Amino acid sequence: CTVFAVGMALERNKEACRAMVRAGWEVASHGYRWWDYQHVDEETEREHIQRTVQIHKDLIGFRPVGMYQGKPNVNTRKFVVEEGGFLYDSDSYSDDLPYWTMDYGTKKKPHLIIPYTLSENDMRFAIPNGFSHGGEFSKYLKDSLRCLVEEGKRGSPKMMSVGLHCRLVGRPGRAAGLEEFLDYAKSFGDDVWICRRDEIAKHWYKHHYPEGYGNAPDVSGLGIAMRSNM
Repeated sequence: CTVFAVGMALERNKEACRAMVRAGWEVASHGYRWWDYQHVDEETEREHIQRTVQIHKDLIGFRPVGMYQGKPNVNTRKFVVEEGGFLYDSDSYSDDLPYWTMDYGTKKKPHLIIPYTLSENDMRFAIPNGFSHGGEFSKYLKDSLRCLVEEGKRGSPKMMSVGLHCRLVGRPGRAAGLEEFLDYAKSFGDDVWICRRDEIAKHWYKHHYPEGYGNAPDVSGLGIAMRSNM
């Protein structure tokens, strides 16, 4: 499980910080405030990114290696790359697999993008013509996973993200649908890798680093320091 955590929310819920670390979840950055950053000035956004990194260090025990601003602007990815410590960002909905961009940073080094989803996402409980109950949610997720597994068996494996929010799927009738899907996903055994996004990133750095940019950096130890001390 990867949690996209807003920095200010972490500050106000320190016990939740400890619980997420004890659970073995990745805590990625969701920015400092749940703002639409479309018209936020550069200085403020840079400061917010730096501030939330420090909050993670102070409350989680180590810095975030993933970023999903959620409502970014044209500069957000540039700021994330220039900050220098993120393995990936997820401010994209454009693919079923991670991919690299070399368009940011002074050295134009590869930056990994692990796309998110607004499709397999419980936010569709809150929009017109979305999911009306947990059974619909479960069926949609199960159909999506089954299709992707079949594609994988034909030689074209994919990634499936599932977006969840406590206030939405946490309702009892909806949670039952999520439980049904999770049991279904686990029934595939080794054909389905259920993992955190930082684990996907580390796999991509190790096995799919783009050619022409030297050896892939060793990122295997990032995002795990001090976890045992929480």
